[in-house]
Amino acid sequence: MSISFIKGHGTENDFVLVPDAGGTLADRLDELTVRRLTDRHSGIGADGVIRVTRTETMAEFAALADDAEWFMDYRNADGSVAEMCGNGVRVIARYLWEERLVDGPVLAVATRGGVRTVHAEADGTLTVEMGHAKPASTRQMSFVAVGGRTWEATPVWVPNPHAVVFVSDLAEPGRLVEPPELRPASVFPESANVEFVADRGHKHIALRVWERGVGETRSCGTGVCAAAWVAMRRDGVGAGARYVVDVPGGRLTVTERPDGELLLTGPAVLGLRGQVDV
Repeated sequence: MSISFIKGHGTENDFVLVPDAGGTLADRLDELTVRRLTDRHSGIGADGVIRVTRTETMAEFAALADDAEWFMDYRNADGSVAEMCGNGVRVIARYLWEERLVDGPVLAVATRGGVRTVHAEADGTLTVEMGHAKPASTRQMSFVAVGGRTWEATPVWVPNPHAVVFVSDLAEPGRLVEPPELRPASVFPESANVEFVADRGHKHIALRVWERGVGETRSCGTGVCAAAWVAMRRDGVGAGARYVVDVPGGRLTVTERPDGELLLTGPAVLGLRGQVDV
């Protein structure tokens, strides 16, 4: 069977978008197929696959259809399901707008992490209402270990799980070729993304990220939000703070509204389109 696809990225965090308005392709995008599509040597190549479907076709999330017509069915490169993806939400929004499937400068997209509202900005960037960060329910110390080195980590969910580590230099963790070890494992029963964060100036940080189910990526929207939120608490800034976050694939900004909502602003680009056999 041949299906259509669109390649897109947000700060070089890239995705294969599969249009599926009627919800007929869910069974065909199994783990093996997702791995084949995202393989950078034998497939299209991407950090994940986004099936673009109507929310009403998702039985478990159909109740969200009144708030959001479209659903982001997201899978990591290894085929595992993720709650949502901050860069991916911008990319699916860009697709829906460019295909004229939605109208107006504000769009609601349903995800496994809840409904996310996307705003089209005058400069061409998109802003996503990412929800509230949720710290760990326990005060137990958490650690990340890589290559024989160990750092204290701050656990936070946005809504994906993250372990945020501050380093003096982004080269400090070395080559990230294996999943970082998370301690204790009980804090992250489903593993987590790991952000290595370095300061760049006043309300300005940079990071590298290891994404569970993918590896080191050029950017991670929820990870950028997690890192900025932890940096805000470390720096003692109040609500309304805006942080600039540099990632290998570009630059994003995170703003915390007075009500605690995190706003992620950055680009979303669509590129290659084609057909692929599955």
